[in-house]
Amino acid sequence: MRRNASILVIDDEEIMREILDALLTREGYQVRLAASGAEGLEVARTAPFDVAIVDLMMPGLDGLATLEELRKIDDDVPVLMITAFASVETAISAMKRGAFDYVTKPFKNDEVLVMVRNAVERRQLKAENTALRQTIQAQQQNFAGIIGHSPRMTQVFNLIIQAAPSRSTILITGESGTGKELVARAIHAHSPRADRAFVTVNSGNLPPDLLESTLFGHVKGAFTGAVYPKKGLCDLADKGSIFFDEIGNIPLETQAKLLRVIQEREFMRLGGMETIKVDVRIIAATNCDLREMVSEGRFREDLYYRLHVISIYLPPLRERKDDIPTLAQHFLDKYSRENNKFGLELTAEAVDLLADYDWPGNVRELENVIERAVVLTSGPRIGADLIPEHVRSAPAFHIPRFVVPPEGISFKDVITSVEKRLIEETLEAAGGVQKRAAELLHIKPTTLNEMIKRYEIGPRRKKNGASELTDERDGKPEGSSRSRQPFTGSGLTRE
Repeated sequence: MRRNASILVIDDEEIMREILDALLTREGYQVRLAASGAEGLEVARTAPFDVAIVDLMMPGLDGLATLEELRKIDDDVPVLMITAFASVETAISAMKRGAFDYVTKPFKNDEVLVMVRNAVERRQLKAENTALRQTIQAQQQNFAGIIGHSPRMTQVFNLIIQAAPSRSTILITGESGTGKELVARAIHAHSPRADRAFVTVNSGNLPPDLLESTLFGHVKGAFTGAVYPKKGLCDLADKGSIFFDEIGNIPLETQAKLLRVIQEREFMRLGGMETIKVDVRIIAATNCDLREMVSEGRFREDLYYRLHVISIYLPPLRERKDDIPTLAQHFLDKYSRENNKFGLELTAEAVDLLADYDWPGNVRELENVIERAVVLTSGPRIGADLIPEHVRSAPAFHIPRFVVPPEGISFKDVITSVEKRLIEETLEAAGGVQKRAAELLHIKPTTLNEMIKRYEIGPRRKKNGASELTDERDGKPEGSSRSRQPFTGSGLTRE
């Protein structure tokens, strides 16, 4: 509690002002006195204060009117009301209007001090919470373009703030298009290494020898064409951060050398024998299940645990749909400026369509949709007609409601029927692409494939006879929906 908090006392009785002044000053508070409601408001407008003590019965501007005016000046200020016993009902009315508490005359000194202490602590707590929110908002504005205010993204921001000051290795997981590199850049920007290099490695896009040369450099003659020595990205990232994008793609032979960099902070150039020390912060990202890759022998277990010191999961857009309107407006502003089309706005119908879609391509796909709409619009309002067909017509699964017939039902048959229906609807929503359907259901593609076989779910057919059920992500089906027979389980009827 702040003992030097400022207390404003408003009372028309001089003796009461003197008593409160002496009592509160002795406790270390700064006290300002006013003999009327009008005088108290003048004092309140000229200097800030933490708590007000107001007499309820005063000539002219009474306590209730003074309370209302004080709250106009500072809506958060706690106001204590002083009242005679006969006016308790009026004091309770004052609390309904926003007063913090009331005390009756004659009062005990300890009683007043406890109320003032509680009021000061409340004031201080609210001020700290406001400052914390402002700090978090200011930090979020500096998160390298990451947009989001949903609870899921607030968790991500908090993890960035907590993890960034350390030198620990960080693994960022999430689907493609969720913004993993933005998170990595935000971690670097909020770390003590912010003024040093942030180096990105596009993992696995190069053959092993060339990747190692890119990372660690090489000596002259290390391979055909190495006519001069060369430093690698690890040298460039010294004292800074190095970001391995899609680290699951790195070949096994290179993983061992990367493990040494993480463990020992040292490496050798390709073809060289000299050990080179480096101070670098490792940040990695993947859209793969590294645990599954470890079990399949495609990723080193020791490297996985070295990377998994601090893990940040970046949720897909479908898991934080509250952020879709904010993201859409951000991209609308961005591409309006780029195309010199100002004053554009999304209609409510367009926003609803965006919010209802599952966004398999995540934030990157949403950005592309908004850019397309901005380029194609000929007026200030972007409506549903400028939203792509696959977004407008994406079907959704709805669990039907049923009633149990008098003769009862088979629970197993009901679950089987609903499970089959769910798989069929999800495959339709995924355009027949099994991999995408598995992602929507949060199961492995192999599991989904087994269930498709078990339930004998066949592929849909286009009019030309081509199959629409695929194993790879090869695009959306041309049709927007398909007709179904009414769904009924064994012994089950729809309500």
